[in-house]
Order: sequence, then structure tokens, then C-alpha cells
Amino acid sequence: MDWIQGIQKAINYIEENITEKINYEKVAKCAYSSSFHFQKVFGIICGFTLGEYIRKRRLTLAGYDLLNKQVKVIDVAFKYEYETPESFSRAFYKFHGILPSQVKKGCLLKSFPRYSVMIDLIEETEIKYKIEEKPEIILVGYKKRFTGVPYGEERVKQEEAFLTSSRAKQWLLIGASCNYSTDYMIVTNIDDDGYDFYVAYELDEWTRKEVFNPNVTGVDFIEKMGFETLYIPKQTYAVFETKKKKRPITDYTDIRKKIVTEWLPTSNYVFANAPEIVAMHWRPSGEWEKERYIEIRLPIEKAKL
Repeated sequence: MDWIQGIQKAINYIEENITEKINYEKVAKCAYSSSFHFQKVFGIICGFTLGEYIRKRRLTLAGYDLLNKQVKVIDVAFKYEYETPESFSRAFYKFHGILPSQVKKGCLLKSFPRYSVMIDLIEETEIKYKIEEKPEIILVGYKKRFTGVPYGEERVKQEEAFLTSSRAKQWLLIGASCNYSTDYMIVTNIDDDGYDFYVAYELDEWTRKEVFNPNVTGVDFIEKMGFETLYIPKQTYAVFETKKKKRPITDYTDIRKKIVTEWLPTSNYVFANAPEIVAMHWRPSGEWEKERYIEIRLPIEKAKL
């Protein structure tokens, strides 16, 4: 449980320095980690980004100050590291639903309490995995920018809505795919504001160069449909699989959290700065309703001792 203790120490550091400019590198050092690796683990365990936690805590405390103290809006804005009263007012309104000037008029305020890291340990904690170097893969897909962190219920809701609204694109790519049984979900460009989420499929070279070539077909499907060609370089992954069942998605979130809280701390690996890949094996041959499974590919590299 070293990661849990490390993240709690980091949160304590944030709370002690909430009115100061917070350096992510210093926060990560509380957990003896790099900034990049810490932010990914923090998001998986806590369910929100590091920046989101700091922002919501500051706005919660700012609301308390405005309600209970004789202070000016401009002073509270500067206290909580906003560059201008205007930027503070916009952020305050987005979080609380009211302007700072309306606080003392009996309006309700939101509260985002100090976070305490707690993990419910799941029985049967055995996790099967393999370390595998995957070759370069070329995919064709389409994306949307999601908010929040790419883990947990928020992602599931955004993902379901996105997939439902883009069925035509999916089926066009499935029909052209050389790997009919597998859908790829790619997560990349993660930051405090969100991440890019791709739905992608594997097309063979002939399909990419002939069917999707406007000089051959007279139609630029890539541009017309909003598709992109993704070149994912050779990378070492920790590969985990869900059990084969009709709805393996129900196991997906639990496995992600177990990987970070149970496997990663003792593995001598850290996250690598590369796209995360989830391969959804939805249409296998045979009894497909019993053979569905999800393959989670987390990009990793050896931890520096």
C-alpha cells in the first residue's frame, strides 16, 4: 500500500500549500515518483486529475472565506493563485453556480472536501499479466476530447454516448477492417483538462492505399468522415485481460484500479509516456457471447532506481 501512503502525503502537502503556487514535481516527490507517473496513478486511484483537485479545493476554500470573513473578492482571487479577479469570478461561477459578489446574499455554495485515499481491497487479488513488446501498429479511427480522467464512471458515460452517436463511422470501419473481431480504444494527450479518446480499427495496407485513397476512389473518406491515421510505434506494454464473458466491460474498471494499487507498486515498472490501448475483442469466432474479453495494454518502462 505504499502508493496509497504516498498519495496521501502528496495531498497533505497540497493542503499545507494551497495558497501558494504548487509545483507538480514537488508534489510527486512526496510519493517518490516522477510528475508524469504520479499524475497518471493519482487519476486512476482518486478519479480526478491533480489539477482538478487543487482547483476545486481552492474554490471551496475561497467560498468559505467570502462567506465567513470580511474580505474583498480581489484579495481572495490573489490568495488562491488567480491572476485576475475576472478569471477567478469565471472559475468561481463555473464551480459554485454563482458570482463571488452573490455569496453573502444567501446563495448555496458547493463544497469539495479534503480527500482521504481509501481503497477497498478486493478478494481473489491474483492478476494475470504478461510483459510484451508490441510492434508498430497502424490504425484508422476518429476521436473526441473527453473531460476528466480516463478511468472510472465518468469515462464510461462519455464513451457510451460517443459510441452511440457515431455508429455509422464504426460500422464503416468495421466493414473495412482486416481484424473484424477487435475494436481499439486509444487514450492519449492526457492533461488537467481531459484527454483524446479514439475509436480505431486495423486496416490492411491495400485498403488504406486503395479503398481510402481519393486518387483511386475519387472520394476522400479520411477527410469526409473525420478519420485520422494513427501510427502507434513499437512499445513495451503490461498486458492484462478480463475473463471471457458476455459483458466483460463490468470487470474493466476494477482491473484498472487493481493494476495500480496491487501490481504496479511491486513490479519495478512505471508508466511510459505513450498511448494507452484497450483492445475490445467483441466478435470472436465461435460462441461469441461467451468468448468476449478486453485486453488492457498499459505502456511501461523500467523504473529508475
